[in-house]
Amino acid sequence: MKSVRPIILVHGGAGPRAMTSPQGDCLRAALQVGYHVLDRGSSALVAVEQTIRVLERSGLFNAGTGAHLQLDGVRRMDASIMEGESLGSGAVASIEGIVHPISAASLVMEETDHVLLVGPMATKFARHFKMERQPFTGKPRRFSYESALQKIEHNRDKHGTVGAVALDRTGTVAAGASTGGIDRMLPGRVGDTPIIGCGVYADNEAGAVSMTGLGEGIIRLAVAKSICDLLERGKTPAMVARLVLQKLVARIKGSAGCLVLTPQGRFTIAHVTPYMAAGWWDGKGEPTVKDRFR
Repeated sequence: MKSVRPIILVHGGAGPRAMTSPQGDCLRAALQVGYHVLDRGSSALVAVEQTIRVLERSGLFNAGTGAHLQLDGVRRMDASIMEGESLGSGAVASIEGIVHPISAASLVMEETDHVLLVGPMATKFARHFKMERQPFTGKPRRFSYESALQKIEHNRDKHGTVGAVALDRTGTVAAGASTGGIDRMLPGRVGDTPIIGCGVYADNEAGAVSMTGLGEGIIRLAVAKSICDLLERGKTPAMVARLVLQKLVARIKGSAGCLVLTPQGRFTIAHVTPYMAAGWWDGKGEPTVKDRFR
């Protein structure tokens, strides 16, 4: 079988804020980690996990140690990961107190017959495997639903997720994402990130997708799977991303960005938000990182 040139794509969220210099540096470092995993002959799945772990640990993004606190003062996180050969996938939602939710999602895929674990049981699962804990996970506090619902209505623009997609030498694709949700969200709120087919999807017969943006809209259109379905029909990544994101805006005034990668190595980075911190690297030259892709 002919060897495929590996490639890694990464994002640090899409929204109204421009990428900072430290965030750009971190994205470049994450791309270097992910590509070197691929270059050594390891799988796209491992590359995606290791790339996202760099972002989770940094504290610079809305994931891992940098995740938002929910309105009751607690940090709850979501993550998912999927590979395109067997459609293996794993996810966690509302997990607390660990540095790397993406690795917890990977363990769900590798160590169980399940796809998604949630809440305190997801946290206990991670602790069973002695995953590294965060030193600070928030301080519980009381809140009013009346005032909370008003804040949420005026806070639709502030969101973010980190994620990656990769293609390894065997032609297998993988996708993953990790998030702390949106600012001032209700306790227990879960967005698109841990829902396979919404926040992520990977299929060697189509491609790999990692989403970022306002999760409620992404869920309603099952965006990641919708993109993969169009890829499977032979449409290009750029065309598919444009069509689906335009539909997201037209139908429900959604807000999102995406990484899209095919098993042939074609890819696009697209968004309908003012900014999307993202980049890619195929081992040639230096990694490409910027916050606008048009």
